[in-house]
Amino acid sequence: MKKKMKTEDKKYEEGVLGSFEKGEWRSVPNLNDEIERYAASASATLSKDKRINIRLSSRDLEDIQMRAAEEGMPYQTLIASVLHKYASGRLLDTSSRPTTRPTGREKKLRAG
Repeated sequence: MKKKMKTEDKKYEEGVLGSFEKGEWRSVPNLNDEIERYAASASATLSKDKRINIRLSSRDLEDIQMRAAEEGMPYQTLIASVLHKYASGRLLDTSSRPTTRPTGREKKLRAG
């Protein structure tokens, strides 16, 4: 698994470098304003000053944990990120498209 990730990372890095070398990257106007905007957004996202308790089905929690593992992050961070995107109106609705990828639970059932 680690070898596959390293190969994917290397391909990604080579793609970014190639794009840069082709001159496809441009500076944004008002760079300092953009940096401040992203810094404020990151600060607000990372500022966790409230705690909640939530009840989930075992199946949903297992699927979330599997997806978080695939993304290489703790499952609570993934949940907080999804909730933040929803609250800020940036969560895309894909309900009109069928899921083409099996859920974590389906993968687990096939493996076991």
